[in-house]
Amino acid sequence: MALGPTDPPAAKVALVHDYLTQRGGAERVVALLCETFPQAPLHTSFYEPPQTFVEFENVDVRASRLNRIARFRRDPRTALALLAPTFSTMRVDADVVLATSSGWAHGVKTSAPLVVYCFAPARWLYQSDRYVGTPGSSSKGFQRLAKTAITLGGSALRSWDQRAAHRAERYLTTSHAAARMIKDAYGFAAEVVPPPPALEHAGPVTPVEGLEPGFILTVSRLLPYKNVDVTLEVARRRPHQQLVVVGDGPLREALERDAPPNVRFIQGVDDATLRWLYAKASVLIAPSFEDYGLTPLEAASMGTPTVALRAGGYLDTIIGGETGIFFDSIDPVDIINALDQAAPFELDPSVLRGHAARFSRERFASRMQAVINEVAP
Repeated sequence: MALGPTDPPAAKVALVHDYLTQRGGAERVVALLCETFPQAPLHTSFYEPPQTFVEFENVDVRASRLNRIARFRRDPRTALALLAPTFSTMRVDADVVLATSSGWAHGVKTSAPLVVYCFAPARWLYQSDRYVGTPGSSSKGFQRLAKTAITLGGSALRSWDQRAAHRAERYLTTSHAAARMIKDAYGFAAEVVPPPPALEHAGPVTPVEGLEPGFILTVSRLLPYKNVDVTLEVARRRPHQQLVVVGDGPLREALERDAPPNVRFIQGVDDATLRWLYAKASVLIAPSFEDYGLTPLEAASMGTPTVALRAGGYLDTIIGGETGIFFDSIDPVDIINALDQAAPFELDPSVLRGHAARFSRERFASRMQAVINEVAP
């Protein structure tokens, strides 16, 4: 859907993002910003079109020299030690630079006013245990690489990160949980500008062959801190109901190997397929600590409730007892109890969709345009 900005900025805007190599909530926000500022080039470290959203094919994407290395494009985490130097030497000229960052893009080199839309301070610096994972929960090669980089360079890179953050003219973020993390990491307040659900109720729908409605759904990158392994245990204890896991990541092979027979994994879905999955699920399980609760909003826009961890960004996007049910610990028993509580709910899909509509694309785009106008020379 094309946006109709009422007061588009006269300033020349340039966008910067960490990397475009996956289909996640951050990339959906970046795609919306590209739509909001259609003349803006998008600077990034890596761009791998098959792994991210097709919307970027019509954007002026300018990737770094490291993009020539296929291994880095497939998994930017393998370039962990190179990303700070890459953005420190990436020169971006514009009237205003808008960086969307969870670790790197805010370090870009520019003399223009810098606005940072921060999804979270770098997890691997400030939440390294959750990011790297526990032994056996992630690929051993990545664990060794990440832990070595944090051990040897963590202090220097935290200094780099602090300097980069304090150069910004304005800091924005997704949720109150993320704002608290920014306050803890950097010592200043960030304005909360919640992004909209990426999917709207109206639009093409593509059914998934062989999948009957009424399944439990999880939509997540397959990373250690997403706790998808816990949802597999839930499915193991509820063999009468199918679990569908939508997403990809470094844990996919291990999770597929350990999954019970009532679990189906689906990767690389387009919006029409994802719209059908959300609409035909009985409930969405959201078991991780998220900086922003995007998937519950996407589910609500399709009339589907969520069972979620009572923490983080989910507190901003779920109304307990109205659009979802909370559980208090990452434990299969707690999640199953929440599912049992959700089962008898007769929630009006129009109420769920109305809740999601409060987080509109137009409201988000309008505020982002206003911020650019406020800081423009």
